[in-house]
Amino acid sequence: MKAIVQRVYGSSATLAEAEVARPVAGAGEVLVRVRAASVNARDWHVMRGDPKIARWMDRSVFGRRGPTNLVQGGDFAGTVEAVGDGVTDLVVGDEVFGEAVSGAFAEYVAVPRGLLDLKPANASFEQAASVPLAGNTALTCLRHLGYDDERVLIIGASGGVGTFAIQIAWARSAVVTAVCSTRNVQAARGLGAEYVIDYTRETITGRYDTVLDLAGTRTLRELLRLVEPTGTLVLSGGGNFDGGSWFGPVGLLARGQLARPFVKPAIRVPTAKQTSESLTELRDLIEGGFVRPAIDRTYPLDETAAAIEYMETEHARAKIVITVVSPD
Repeated sequence: MKAIVQRVYGSSATLAEAEVARPVAGAGEVLVRVRAASVNARDWHVMRGDPKIARWMDRSVFGRRGPTNLVQGGDFAGTVEAVGDGVTDLVVGDEVFGEAVSGAFAEYVAVPRGLLDLKPANASFEQAASVPLAGNTALTCLRHLGYDDERVLIIGASGGVGTFAIQIAWARSAVVTAVCSTRNVQAARGLGAEYVIDYTRETITGRYDTVLDLAGTRTLRELLRLVEPTGTLVLSGGGNFDGGSWFGPVGLLARGQLARPFVKPAIRVPTAKQTSESLTELRDLIEGGFVRPAIDRTYPLDETAAAIEYMETEHARAKIVITVVSPD
């Protein structure tokens, strides 16, 4: 099968299309014929091996000189090609979406049953593929929200996670203020932000019940000044590639964890773990009309390198999708 492979860390030039063996569905797994995949900040982190500390923290993904897995890519949507022993609730032909540890930038991917679910009926394969990692991250970051008009500030609101976060906060009756650049102001309003701050022209002021930082470009002190003493600061910033770093966004997240016992606003540094239950919740939000996946651009599989380069250099709006197999 065709796949995008990478053997050493580096720029998108290290990615290449190649023929590799088609995976098989082991016990408890599902083999999916991939129709679409999507690009996340995680993909460039893995591609670059950045931050370098990650190469010692997660050996299941990061090797010393290159990614642990030959084929990259997490988010996918497609059709069930085969099921392994123990999988009884899916059949060949079912339309599914999910998040693999790796291997989605390919024509087929084998995934544990718990990491996929039936795709939203009202979403295309491209839309469904854009959801799993970013949607689940937004869901996890805002899990604490009630339904009582909380004031929520989302920094980095125009990215993949941010576009889902705006809509999920809105669905929970929050008053959303989005922070983004000039070109994304109207898009943020269209997704449900009541107020938008153009960071290229305005300074963020005031205090909010929840501040969700997805940019990772401000200090912990700056962020805490924006949170009500009884509020919550949520840190989930991915940062941008600036030539390589040892700690990258991990530094801010670690400082947040260390400061938690000593500051009045609650600080959360959540870890989003994908499950079929979270995918079901996201599917319900999409089918209920509360969330609409937003896509910036689509690329064919053989242009995956260009897609990741666009994410790195152009600060993509919303999600970038890879079309792997055109619909019949």
